[in-house]
Amino acid sequence: MTDAPPAPSPPAHPALAEPDRDVGRVWIGGITTAMLGLYMAFFTPIQVLLPIQLEAIDEDGKVAAFGLVTGVGALVAVVANPLAGALSDRTTGRFGRRHPWTLGGLAVGAVALCLLGTQTTVLGVLLFWCLAQAALNAGYASLNAGIPDHVPVRQRAVVSGWIGFPQALGLVVGAVIVTMLVTGTAAGYAVIGLAAAAMALPFVLSTPDPPLPRAARPPFTRKALLETFWVSPRAHPDFAWAWFTRFLVMLGNATGTLYLLYFLDDAVHHPNPEEGVLVLTLLYTGGVVATAVAGGVVSDRIGRRKILVFASSVVIAAAALILVFWHTWPAAIAAAAIMGAGFGVYLSVDQALITQVLPAAADRAKDLGIINIASTVPQVLGPALAAPIIAGFGGYAGLYAVAAAVTLLGGILVWPIRSVA
Repeated sequence: MTDAPPAPSPPAHPALAEPDRDVGRVWIGGITTAMLGLYMAFFTPIQVLLPIQLEAIDEDGKVAAFGLVTGVGALVAVVANPLAGALSDRTTGRFGRRHPWTLGGLAVGAVALCLLGTQTTVLGVLLFWCLAQAALNAGYASLNAGIPDHVPVRQRAVVSGWIGFPQALGLVVGAVIVTMLVTGTAAGYAVIGLAAAAMALPFVLSTPDPPLPRAARPPFTRKALLETFWVSPRAHPDFAWAWFTRFLVMLGNATGTLYLLYFLDDAVHHPNPEEGVLVLTLLYTGGVVATAVAGGVVSDRIGRRKILVFASSVVIAAAALILVFWHTWPAAIAAAAIMGAGFGVYLSVDQALITQVLPAAADRAKDLGIINIASTVPQVLGPALAAPIIAGFGGYAGLYAVAAAVTLLGGILVWPIRSVA
């Protein structure tokens, strides 16, 4: 008499199952539009509105005030993103796990931005920018989890490309809106905030979000709260390598781009540095848009991620090296276009790779929030590293040499990942 075969394990609940059906154009278009609105809300205040507002409040202390507001805001984002993701992972109800957080976060973020535009003190700006960062990051955490929730592995790089290029395009679109179409800082904040919420609405209303039954909800204990900001590298080494790859590439990017205005003024001696930054930003954005989706298509078709992440990091590093040896306007133009092309491929393929090394389906949004720390912290560390390098370690040549080395190291660290080709 032979033993009976073991009973098959029950299938995972739809909210936690690995997706196996391709998403269509409506789904991709909806999440791309929502992401564009979010990136407009994230970047337009930092690049345009906050500097203008703080200069009007305190012209002499504007630099210190801007550093304080953006630095504290970045720290709020570091905490809010994984925490909101963990709460989203555990949300039950008939409206699903993700959509309530996406719409709620963007709605609160829109209100915070509207109120931010009315502030006349540095403290008021700081408080409402932090509220906006917390709310918008809650929306981002849940929206970003849509990729591993709904997109099969064979389609993830191309979909990641579609949601990746709005990261560069959002700044350009937002800047055009608040400088050419809207008059006044308060009106600019309001239009950007309301546009972000409105652009997420079609995706929330037209796409499925399977509800999580209470029986499948992971407990949210004190230990689970502490683990919101930690994934063991020993237990999940591939996740750790992916985190460090993202951190170093983003650190190299932040270190090399935050002082671009001063580079054009001090090293290139451009007659109009502000206009030069705009031109380079447009070239960089064009490069990202041109390669993000195309890089994703190639990655999905060949079934390879690591080689493209490494190759794109090499391209980004090469662009930085151009600025090490040639401090001229044509060199800056070439570097901007090349860096944008490399970064576009990196955004799509690395995001797809990351979704394949997430430790558990029940913690997708939380774990993506931890990955987001690798993107946010470099925005704080970049200026801290760049200033002393420029002052005492080779000037702008030294700065871009460090940016190239850090980026290349990030690309090299993708190779120890074993579970992804």
